Amino acid sequence: MLKSGDVVLTQIQFIDTFEIKTRPVVVLFEEFNNIIVAGITSSNKMQGIPLTKKEGAIKESVIKLNYIFTVSQKMIKRTLFHLSKEKKKQIFNALIKKLNCLN
Repeated sequence: MLKSGDVVLTQIQFIDTFEIKTRPVVVLFEEFNNIIVAGITSSNKMQGIPLTKKEGAIKESVIKLNYIFTVSQKMIKRTLFHLSKEKKKQIFNALIKKLNCLN
């Protein structure tokens, strides 16, 4: 059972190609076997929430809250690590800030 804050490897089909790649993502929540995730990149050109080696990342990375999508349990390869309570709060606060633009 996946939990909010799990960092997992999953298969992703990129929208600009038909190519499927295995990439790390952070689980935001799971509901009815749909897993809502945010992408993670090691590109330092991207904006987002920093994710460091000390926190468990293989490389210095960025959680991209502008890249949220749904995957199925079948697409998940394995769990890598779990984010701290503080990092999950940082993600929550950043998401709330983005969603407040809907008002």
